[in-house]
Amino acid sequence: MEFGTRIFIAFLVSQVACTGAQEEEEKTECVPGFQEKDYQVEYSGGFLKDVPLLQVVFDDCAGNEGVEFEVSNPDFLIDENLNLVARRDVIDSGDVMFVHGVNVHVDDMAQVTIMGAPSRSPQTLREILGLSDMMPYRSKRSLLVPPMFVPENQRAPFPRLIGKSVRKEHKMIDRTGKGADQDPKGVFSINRLTGEVAVSRALDREAIAYYHLQVSTTDLSGKLVEGPVDLDVSVIDQNDNRPIFKEPRYSGEVLEGSPTGTTVMTMTAYDADDPNTDNAVLRYIIVRQLPDKPSPNMFFIDPERGDIVTVITPDQLDREFQASVNEGSTGVVVNLTVDDRDDPATGAWRAIYSIINGDPNQNFEIQTNLDNNEGMLSVIKPLDYESAMFHTLLIKVENEDPLVPDVVYGPSSTATVYITVMDVNEGPVFFPDPLVVIRRENIPIGSFVAMLNATDPDYLQTQSIRFAVLRDPADWLIVNPFKGNVTTRAILDRESPHVHNNQYTALFLATDNGNPPASGTGTLIITLEDENDNAPYIFPSVARVCEDAKDMNVVVIGGRDKDIHPNTDPFKIELGKQPGLEKTWKISRINDTHSQIMLLHSLKKANYNLPLVLTDSGVPPISNNTELKVQVCTCKKNRMDCSRAGSIQTNLLLLLGLVLLSILCL
Repeated sequence: MEFGTRIFIAFLVSQVACTGAQEEEEKTECVPGFQEKDYQVEYSGGFLKDVPLLQVVFDDCAGNEGVEFEVSNPDFLIDENLNLVARRDVIDSGDVMFVHGVNVHVDDMAQVTIMGAPSRSPQTLREILGLSDMMPYRSKRSLLVPPMFVPENQRAPFPRLIGKSVRKEHKMIDRTGKGADQDPKGVFSINRLTGEVAVSRALDREAIAYYHLQVSTTDLSGKLVEGPVDLDVSVIDQNDNRPIFKEPRYSGEVLEGSPTGTTVMTMTAYDADDPNTDNAVLRYIIVRQLPDKPSPNMFFIDPERGDIVTVITPDQLDREFQASVNEGSTGVVVNLTVDDRDDPATGAWRAIYSIINGDPNQNFEIQTNLDNNEGMLSVIKPLDYESAMFHTLLIKVENEDPLVPDVVYGPSSTATVYITVMDVNEGPVFFPDPLVVIRRENIPIGSFVAMLNATDPDYLQTQSIRFAVLRDPADWLIVNPFKGNVTTRAILDRESPHVHNNQYTALFLATDNGNPPASGTGTLIITLEDENDNAPYIFPSVARVCEDAKDMNVVVIGGRDKDIHPNTDPFKIELGKQPGLEKTWKISRINDTHSQIMLLHSLKKANYNLPLVLTDSGVPPISNNTELKVQVCTCKKNRMDCSRAGSIQTNLLLLLGLVLLSILCL
């Protein structure tokens, strides 16, 4: 069987009802908000996670849809059953907490008093748990420390949990060694109560591949109970080092007429990654041959060993074929023909093709056309022009059935196929993508924000790149089309609805001047630092009190601010500057965010506007002159009447509407 001379190239070229009016029985007026304003909880040494402490009574008089609750102590929450529960095990909860409930119908607050709360927090965990200093510990081994593994080059956020030391008793856990209390210090930390081990920053395996620490347990008074026990942390390798040749230049020679497979030289490179992983496994490839005569691919390099050997010799090669293919495309590129004089449609005639050299990345495959015995050479993985412009494939063909013994020729035949990769224009690539920068809000218009960086994969061509804004939700940015520097065209506002988690995201386009042009996209993320540019405001804004009340707490109000720390609380809440207010009203500070409004003497039934001044803690601080609407109501037998005149007006309007509806129905 021999390759023939024929060459085949495949080109990849609504109803309304009228009803009578019926009078409804008078119902007791519903007062939206907490139906009980004051609650008490007995302190018994602490509060356990997810264990209900009490159930609040709340009614917005409209079904309680969309009610959200907020507790002044962040360690507690109101669950779906209106129970006050702790988010975690809490020892010191303070003397008082405030529960704020709000939706579109109501904005109200209740107070929870912790009865019997300690005046100071216990000094040691033994005191917290109520254990005596002489409490014995079992000698049975309780500390199990498995080896731990951390990938190198991890990204933020830190710290990251990497494992846990298992303990069977309530003991404190501590760690020592390199990466803990020895240089490099602070790499690893351990939760002394739970045994959880965390890494505080990204690691480099090529700098330190292994950390040996020791973990020990102490009792709650600090006395050593067990250990130290070894804690071994291994850094998992990532492929973050490129191969480097040992010599800058290699020289070799070969005699003319040497047989195919003659070794010319051996290339040797090394990689700093872990030699026991695939990250350090190297593969060699010939990128270019100069000069390219008499053939552009006269040599082959073993992809694993780096041996360069001869491929083409006149007496060994039967035929040459040539083909071209666009980078990035797939499909049949050339048909190979063979001449076989055996009986067609038999195993002695049918050909089996295989690629024996020149395809280390398995970009090609060759299959037999059963109709004509031709070999169809196809690209199955797209080729990259910039990586390799030429590919030389050594192809072998043999029959399905073995040759009979004692024939004068070999059982197979070989041919070389030269594949030329045609360049196709590719879009520019942004680096890094995304690009993350930090800027303060409210910087002047025209301020520098970032410098975009995009490169053209077609580096063998000399192409220019132009930049443009693709998506800028708030229309804040402008980019220089030639240089790529991004500046502001409007004021950056951290409190904008287009900012999420203090980050603003914009997309940019980079387009080259190829024919046709190609483009790529990149992302810019701006982390906005806060400035004190928002005035604080109070909540709730309306309060009710009985007209015969005096020396009474009217309402607990709190402050809120769209800014973030340190430009928010602690808030200062004061009476307005109107003279005589202090004779009727008094404000007492409760904590950093809340204050108590008190009435010093009774007032007549009416609606009052109490002027207040709310100031945040920014530098410089911002104040807000606002008002608290206080409704003085008539209170009889636990019923509060605040708007009788308004109720009469509403009933008259309803009666008039029903009369008009009856007339229309006639």
